[in-house]
Amino acid sequence: MPSRTLKTTDLARGIKAGDRATLARAITLIESKRADHRKSAHHLVQELLPLTGKAVRLGITGAPGAGKSTTIDVLGTTLTGAGHKVAVLAVDPSSSRTGGSILGDKTRMARLASDPNAFVRPSPASGTLGGVAAKTRETMLLCEAAGYDVVLVETVGIGQSETAVADMTDFFLVLMLPGAGDELQGLKKGIVELADMIAVNKADGDNIARAKLAAAEYRAALNILAPHSPTWSPPVVTYSALTGNGISELWSQVQAHKKLMTASGELAARRREQQVKWMWSMLEERLTARLRSDPAVRGKVRQAEAAVAAGRLAPTLAVEEIAQLLGV
Repeated sequence: MPSRTLKTTDLARGIKAGDRATLARAITLIESKRADHRKSAHHLVQELLPLTGKAVRLGITGAPGAGKSTTIDVLGTTLTGAGHKVAVLAVDPSSSRTGGSILGDKTRMARLASDPNAFVRPSPASGTLGGVAAKTRETMLLCEAAGYDVVLVETVGIGQSETAVADMTDFFLVLMLPGAGDELQGLKKGIVELADMIAVNKADGDNIARAKLAAAEYRAALNILAPHSPTWSPPVVTYSALTGNGISELWSQVQAHKKLMTASGELAARRREQQVKWMWSMLEERLTARLRSDPAVRGKVRQAEAAVAAGRLAPTLAVEEIAQLLGV
């Protein structure tokens, strides 16, 4: 116990001082699956909690080829140039299979990765969305405690990763491409409902007219949906990550959103709701881990699976028997 306390105290001191190497070591501790490391990580997050909550938390997703990495590189360097400290994190549930595509993104974020006022971190190869999202939340808090006032959280995977990122950020940005006809058909309604803004990339050269047309199509799509906030109607903007045109306007919308949502009290309410969701997701993860790690429970679960698959046991009764083993 004393050694653990000393270790987390040293890490906390280094993070408060803004030391990048200490921050990297602390995130490695967060990502560890060892039980003693997890306990230390929880103590560390708790100690640093008073220093968190002041950053702008921006979630970013996009269709394949929409230019997420280039956009983050340009936006991030624009922000560091304006005096901000920027952290880039990723939620990648597929990383255990692919080795983590964000590692490739890090090389595509060449300027930001070498910027002394930026911190680019791959997501852990946890293999489950819940586990990755939980660790990304903790990492986000460590970055905020280290003085990063803008945290960009990128979805690398697909499906529920968008919902996970929306549930841990203040503003959810969806990047799209010109050529609205094709992309609009493949745009999931769920993502549109989550969006606080849609930004059409590659509005440069011969693509400008197509980008404007795409933006008009997306505006029409958003008009069909009821906005998820009475204070904010998601705008649709065009920009070019290649030339940098429109990047400042994109950031202006994020700032306008924060100002309005803070004044209405919705930002504080959204963060409170996210904290409670985080608690429940971690509790569910802990219960699932118990199912997989306890030998007696694991054996019963396997028997129940076989019986349910063979049609000998109703799923409802199987759940009841397993729940009794867990005492719930």
